[in-house]
Amino acid sequence: MALIPSQVLRVAILLSYFSILCNYKAVDMPAHQTYGGSWKFLTFIDLVIQTVFFGVCVLTDLSSLLTKGSENREQEQQLRKLISLRDWMMAVLAFPVGVFVVFMFWTLYLYDRDLVYPRLLDNFIPQWLNHGMHTTVLPFILIEMRTTHHKYPSRFCGLLAVCSFAVGYVLWMCWVHHVTGVWVYPLLDRIGPLAKVTFFSSVTALISIFYVLGEVLNSYIWDSWRCKPPRLSQGVVLERGGCSWGGTKIQP
Repeated sequence: MALIPSQVLRVAILLSYFSILCNYKAVDMPAHQTYGGSWKFLTFIDLVIQTVFFGVCVLTDLSSLLTKGSENREQEQQLRKLISLRDWMMAVLAFPVGVFVVFMFWTLYLYDRDLVYPRLLDNFIPQWLNHGMHTTVLPFILIEMRTTHHKYPSRFCGLLAVCSFAVGYVLWMCWVHHVTGVWVYPLLDRIGPLAKVTFFSSVTALISIFYVLGEVLNSYIWDSWRCKPPRLSQGVVLERGGCSWGGTKIQP
């Protein structure tokens, strides 16, 4: 049995994201006053995604609690819709975008922080808030994957949705540059047109890889759990989730 129920963890994570979002919006940065505001930064978009996702998770938990033992079909259908929405958001947005933000930020930061997070930002954003936006996203989403099974869409539909998000954000960045004459990230000012096309293509490919990674990791965690043999006396076999041990099958 888990030391902390998953429902409690989700509420705690949701409150953490609310706190991070509120503190980030309270930061008075010049970039927030220009065209696109905070919405031109993938970090902020990811924070909104994670907050909405865990909000849906908490709402699903509450609905499940309220409909427990109920035979109302309409309530059950609403619960199934919430679960489907939760699983879709986890697969297509929360995991791949969250992992991508953490991976890309810290990779570029360690190589040359001025490419993605100029030192000037230290005057506006405290270290704890920086880690709240670019570090804790990863353990939070891994905790969710470990505590709850999520049904992934078909590989084609999932990749199509993820690539659509990536291409949409790239087009949004290009539009912001078209309007303001300034790229969202300093890195893009230092590379030529051909390098930009290569970079944008690589970004789309990388986020697609993270989608597949999430799908594989989700299957590995929950398939191995289902197929983990319980401790039973010799000669007794339990079948769980399509896995059986021994020669006699006992349905749980």
